[in-house]
Parts: sequence; structure tokens; C-alpha cells
Amino acid sequence: MKAFCAAFLLIVAVAPAHLTYAETPGAGLGGLAALLQDHHHMETSSPALTLDEIERIALAANPEIEVAVRRVAVAQAHVPIAGALDDPMGMVREWGVPLRKPWDLNAAQDMLSLSQTFSARSKRSLRTSEADSDVILAKLQLEQVRLDLRVRVHKSFNDLLRVQDELRIHDEHLGIARQAIQAAEIKYAVGKVPQQDMLKAQVALTRLAEHMIAIEQDGELAQARLNTLLARDPAAPLRVEGQHPVMEALPSMQSLEDLALQSRPDLAMARAAADRSHKEQALARKAYIPDLTVSAGYMLMPTGSEMRNNYMVEGTINLPWLNKRKHDAEIAEATVRITEQDAELAAMRNAAFGQIQEALVETRGSQRLVEMYQRQLRPQAEATLQSSVIAYENGKTELLDLLDSQMTLIDIDLARLQAVANFDTHLADLELATGASLEELKTDQLKTTAPEVKP
Repeated sequence: MKAFCAAFLLIVAVAPAHLTYAETPGAGLGGLAALLQDHHHMETSSPALTLDEIERIALAANPEIEVAVRRVAVAQAHVPIAGALDDPMGMVREWGVPLRKPWDLNAAQDMLSLSQTFSARSKRSLRTSEADSDVILAKLQLEQVRLDLRVRVHKSFNDLLRVQDELRIHDEHLGIARQAIQAAEIKYAVGKVPQQDMLKAQVALTRLAEHMIAIEQDGELAQARLNTLLARDPAAPLRVEGQHPVMEALPSMQSLEDLALQSRPDLAMARAAADRSHKEQALARKAYIPDLTVSAGYMLMPTGSEMRNNYMVEGTINLPWLNKRKHDAEIAEATVRITEQDAELAAMRNAAFGQIQEALVETRGSQRLVEMYQRQLRPQAEATLQSSVIAYENGKTELLDLLDSQMTLIDIDLARLQAVANFDTHLADLELATGASLEELKTDQLKTTAPEVKP
């Protein structure tokens, strides 16, 4: 950074005095200075939040979580209903009322009865088990929503953190630029360099202003997305703090696949759906067990009968064997549904392994880029700039070469931050593909460090 300060002062200080502002594009250095002053670091009075704090707030306040929680409650409320008996049936019958005297109920048989249908206990147990499976599916859907939310929070958090780091870099560069502009006004009185050098200096300042506009836009978008996930006003001020952890070694494909089979909610949902289909098939087979309906009642015989008070007991059953075509079709439908669920589970496993491989390849690529920027490109660019400063001071190189070295260092700093942000994003995709945090892989293969990526 010291080398960049010296370079920038030299860049702007060489502006020739015989050029007026009217002869230079735009409003000259003064106009660019005013433009640059309009951009500054994102400031907010709210305290900075860490990733853990933001994730905790999102999981507690996000409305998508509340919807999924309500679905679990609805499924749980249905469990007692599924295995319950049907409602009892009451009956009142006036039997044998004379057509000539329809009002003469004393001449009729009055019947009052109560009936109840009893399904086999095995049927009711299977219905309750199906309802329990629905509860399991709802809970797994809740876990899927939470997983998706955590990944989106991580991505938005990393985007906003990256923007803050980029703004910090540009704040330093712009502070140097404003100081250099003041020195340039003095050098205007001494024209020692060609006009193209002055124009090149203006281009360098304009590029900084261009970067600021794009970065501030990215920051506002990331802030709006993160506030939305937190169920807050999208325009509310928000500041984050944290580091960019970079893994030294990523897990193997096999360990990630094993973790996905254990942790991915959608795969667990597919297995639960397949289990529910087996229960539906078993229940369809139970249709050949008849249901028994028991009725009991009181009968009042017509006036003059020898025994006016009587009671009635009745038992009826349905005859499913006489409707064999229907019940066999139900069993066949349930069997086909099982094969469909099994095929869907196999397809989801195949897709999950593909997602893991893609995310792993992208994460490894970003990891290598981060390592290259940190260990090779940035030290090389900084050494090149320092060499260019020394050469320019001794009159052994041109100003344009010095400008190129300075802009290369800025571009590498920004590209390094972008590479780190891409690593964070791909790592979040990898965790989404596996269904769990990679920290759950407690093996020697997973070794992590958390160095702070400094601007």
C-alpha cells in the first residue's frame, strides 16, 4: 500500500501546467475529485452483526420458517383423527304407519337405535402410521427450508462482507487520490510531461469512481437480500463483520456422498415417502378385512300389542370380496406408487451426487485461485509496482508503465476478494448439496484454518 501511495502521488503530480481544464476531458481532476468525494464507505449506526448472529435471527424471524412450522403443526393435529372410529349413527323410525291415518303413530312401530362401525385395529393402526409419516415429511420439509435459508444467508452475508472489504480498499485509494490532486495543482505550473500522461491519470481516477459505483450497487443489493431474509425492511441499514475462512483441504467425494445420504432433507423425504407408500399398500391389502357395524335400539309396538316394549340388536358387515375388482385395483395402484417412489429416490440420489461433484469442482477451483492470488499474483504485482516506482523516479520507465502497474495491483486486490467470495459461495453450494455443514466431517481429511483476508 505504501508503494501504491507513492505511485499515485507521482501519477497525478506529473500533470502539465500548460493544459487548462477546458482542454482535458470532463471537468478535469477537480471534477473527478468531486465525483470521488461523493462515494464513501458504507456507514451505519447499527452494530455490526456476525454470521452466527444473522443466521440465528433469520431462523427465528423468517416467514418461510413460520409457514413450514405451521405445516408441521397441521400434520401433527391430523394424527389423532386418522386412527379414530367413525361417528356413531342414531336412527328414529316410524314403521307401519297406516296410510289412511298418517297421524296415528300409536298404530305404528316406533324404533330408536344407535349404531357404531368398527374397523379392524390393524387398519386404524396403519392409518395412524400414515399420519405419522406425514408428520415426518412435514418436519423434513422444515429442515429443508432451514437448510436453504442458511445457505442464502451465508451467500448474502459473504457478498456484503466482500463489498465492505472492497469499499475499504477503495477508501484508501480515494484518500490518496484526493491528496495527490492537491499536489497536481502545483505541478500544473510546470509542464514537463506530454498531454497523454495527464489524460492517463484522469482515466485512472475515473476507473476508481467507476469501481465505486458498481461496488456500492452490489452492497445495496446484498443488504436488501440479507434484510429480506431477516424479515426486516430491505432498505434498513445493516453492517456485518467477520473473516473469510479458507479451507486447506476439502473432503473427498466419497465422504461428501456419505454425508449427503445421512443429512440431505430431500433424500430423507424421498425415503419417508417411499415408506409411506409401503404403508398405503399394506392398508390397501387390509381392505379385504370387513368392517363390522353394531346397532342396538328400542322398539315401541302399536297400541294393543301383547308386548309393546322391545329392544333390537343388529350386526352388519361389508362384503369386500364381492367388489374384488375395485380392491385389487387399489392394491395394484399402491404397488405402482412404491415403484415410483423407489425410482424417484434413485433419481434424487443421482442428482444429489451430481450436485456435490459440481460444487466440489467449483470450490476446488476457487480455492486454487485464492491460493494463487495470495501467494503469487499479489506479491508479484506489489513487487512490480515497487520496481516501477523506483524506475520512474530514476527516469528509467514511462509514466504509462507505472500506471499499468498501479492499476494491476488494484485489479488483483479486487480479484482476490472476488475469488474469496466465490469460494464462500461455492462452499455454501457444497453444504447445500450435502445437506449439512462440512464441519460435521470430523476426519483427518478435513483441516480448516480461518485466516483473515485483509484488503
